[in-house]
Amino acid sequence: MNNVAEPHGWRPFTGDRVLWVIIATLATISVLVVYSSTAKMAYDAHTARSTAHFLRSQFTVLGGSLFAMLVVQRINSRVYNFFARPVYFLSVLATVAVYFIGVSINGAARWIPLGPIQFQPSEALKVATVLFLAQQLAGRQSKIDKIRIVPSWKFWTWTTPPQQKIWREGTWPILMPVLVACLVIFPAHFSSALLVFLASWVMMLIGRVRFGELLKLLAWAVAAAVLATQLNLGRGGTAGNRFDTWVRLWSEPQTEKPIDYLTDTERSMIAIHNGGIFGEGAGQSAMRVEMIHPESDYAFAFFVEEYGLLLAVVLLMLYLWIFFRAIEIFRRCGTAFPGLLVLGLALQITCQALLHIMVTVNMCPETGQTLPLISRGGSAVLFTAIALGMILSVSRQNDEKSHDTPKGETLYGN
Repeated sequence: MNNVAEPHGWRPFTGDRVLWVIIATLATISVLVVYSSTAKMAYDAHTARSTAHFLRSQFTVLGGSLFAMLVVQRINSRVYNFFARPVYFLSVLATVAVYFIGVSINGAARWIPLGPIQFQPSEALKVATVLFLAQQLAGRQSKIDKIRIVPSWKFWTWTTPPQQKIWREGTWPILMPVLVACLVIFPAHFSSALLVFLASWVMMLIGRVRFGELLKLLAWAVAAAVLATQLNLGRGGTAGNRFDTWVRLWSEPQTEKPIDYLTDTERSMIAIHNGGIFGEGAGQSAMRVEMIHPESDYAFAFFVEEYGLLLAVVLLMLYLWIFFRAIEIFRRCGTAFPGLLVLGLALQITCQALLHIMVTVNMCPETGQTLPLISRGGSAVLFTAIALGMILSVSRQNDEKSHDTPKGETLYGN
């Protein structure tokens, strides 16, 4: 290991400077969006709280998340590697515990009450799965192109030596952590399980898992999703209903429809139409009082209505920029674990943002995914900040040239 001292002493903000600018911009937009969008809740007779209350709440969340990011970006990736396994299993246990001791909202149990706050363990599990999978893939780079990860569908052959080898070398260490994470998240949040699977699939692709194995895994995943929907497992029934609604919005005329019968997706499209190129202006949204959750599930549509399509395109570019900066950090790593970690985390953040935006313009069924770092929330903002802190940590170590280089852990094998 080569330790190089920083030329200007200790600095609170280290790593990729462009990424810091993106984070600061998103945090500023979050304050503007939440302050204006929560007017609906402030005017609600049942809350008896002002918009200033929700603004202070968001400042507290952002401040705490920024502090966590500052701490995380000072921790070297070898520490993440060491704690990957226990963090993953604790996150799985906490997510499972939600179904027994958590609170249920809109038919989904996602939160564990911790005094005045509600903790959403699935957000921690999303980050932990990337962390653990990066560790598992990194440790097998010298032989990863020879490992099979998907056992035969003929389950009665699993006791044979060839199938036992697949389970031992590929299924248990690489595939099973992803499947377990998806299974425990799925009953409460289908789209989050989908995000975890997609990010993990791409990580395995970049981590040089055999492409034929990945195609088989994708086929099994599609079959499992269809079966869950048909059998109404977990939130599969809800996902099916949302898909049917989405199809109807595209295939049936929606003119002369009373506003009370509009879906939130239709209201979000009206908000985008109202915003036009330059927007209605800050605090001038008309649709915020019509949407159920303008501050979270439809934050992008609300942003377009007030600030216009031009700034909305800039916002979209910021999320894509996060991923492109992650690619640049990845290229400079030279070793598998930090590189895979960075790309996996950036994939989750960018894909979540794109999924949120696609819902608001009716390009896919409703998912309930928030806009990272912008939508009002606690656990989602915190763990997005932690993920960004990890990316910044790897970037800092690239600058310092202080990455460990274990034998057999380059992304190109030996």
